[in-house]
Amino acid sequence: MRKLLASLAITMGAVGIAHAQTDYQADADASAGQEMAQTCAACHGQQGISPSGAFPNIAGQQMSYLAKQIMDIRDGDRMVPQMAGLVDDYSDQDAWDVAAHFARQDANLGQTSDEDAELLARGEELYRAGDMSKGIPACSACHTPTGVGIGSAVYPGLSGQHAEYTVSTLQDFAAGDRNNSPNNIMGDIASKMSDSDMEAVANYLLGLN
Repeated sequence: MRKLLASLAITMGAVGIAHAQTDYQADADASAGQEMAQTCAACHGQQGISPSGAFPNIAGQQMSYLAKQIMDIRDGDRMVPQMAGLVDDYSDQDAWDVAAHFARQDANLGQTSDEDAELLARGEELYRAGDMSKGIPACSACHTPTGVGIGSAVYPGLSGQHAEYTVSTLQDFAAGDRNNSPNNIMGDIASKMSDSDMEAVANYLLGLN
């Protein structure tokens, strides 16, 4: 029953977010966002593909997810020291405009080395089926089988993401240093993953296209 109630709460929360984002998303101006996005290039690349594994690729990311992250960072709901002060003056519309710009860029097509087939097999298992013995659900349930995410639910795309960044993000969720996912669902999931689980799924996602 508790799992059912939690699922319903997440669903209703996603519905509320979807309604709230509709007006801003419809009015998002990618051209205006492109001008504002110049300050993002140093870490995320001119086209949203980061030259460093420490920073996320944001090209082709779900617009709703990007806008939420910008606003969460601005409002102090997500702590990213590297972005301190950069978005403090953004309005909600500014956040949506920048998100619209990066969302229309071509997503990164990553390539995964096949040197560690066992690691990748574990990553695929976690992504597609989860691990019920640990209480870890399939990542694909929210992020889709192809890893593109679900914009209406504010679930991000993960395919082609830097493995280094994915691992550090999972570690932050597990440690409670990041807790801005709906109902902290990612904190709950990540806390059940071992370091090797995180490494496995991160490397699998890097090559998921």
